[in-house]
Amino acid sequence: MFDKAAMTPEILNQHLQKTLRRGRVAPSRPAGCQEIALYLFDPSVLEGPLSHEEAQAVVAKPAYWSFCWASGQVLARWILDHPGQVQGRRVLDFGSGSGVVAIAAAMAGAAESVACDIDPAALEAAAANAALNGVALTLCNDWHKRAEGLDMVLAADVLYDPDNRPLPGIFCEAVPKVLLADSRVKNLADDRYRQQTVMEARTWPDLHEFEEFNRVRIYLADKKKG
Repeated sequence: MFDKAAMTPEILNQHLQKTLRRGRVAPSRPAGCQEIALYLFDPSVLEGPLSHEEAQAVVAKPAYWSFCWASGQVLARWILDHPGQVQGRRVLDFGSGSGVVAIAAAMAGAAESVACDIDPAALEAAAANAALNGVALTLCNDWHKRAEGLDMVLAADVLYDPDNRPLPGIFCEAVPKVLLADSRVKNLADDRYRQQTVMEARTWPDLHEFEEFNRVRIYLADKKKG
């Protein structure tokens, strides 16, 4: 596992600069959940157009963790506004990226908040961001190696890839409760999920995505409520 004490902005800058020579992170508070500070991509470094080589590298190996996506902001916001959903529970944030959702759960009183991501850089970002907010996260690099006894899965913007469409069902089979935020799939085709709300947010820093991707639906599946 990672040495959380060593997770610093400099480490994150090193990851960014593997694909974008001018890349760096800076502390920021996403507009959709301003209680949470994150080390995110600093757009001020782009004082000119990307070279062809830089553009190709960024597309080939995007640093998803260096942005706070709309669905992540909305789910973090909803958790902070409804802390009773996670209080005292052991929760896992699947595809955690920057760790914003896992951090929100920790701030809201989760007994344990696990950031799960296959990208080592994302887990380093989650650890650095947790330290920035004064909370503790458990780090997990493989869903199949998760700890037993989890109460809940949290997932934001994980259905963008068609290969991930079975995930809502997999989550329901694994834990009693699932909170899912998504702006891409309008119909989950799974009766276990009940839409809770629709909220709007923009990826931070703003990537000027299509407006439809700024409207995020939150779904809850709860076995205890049938």
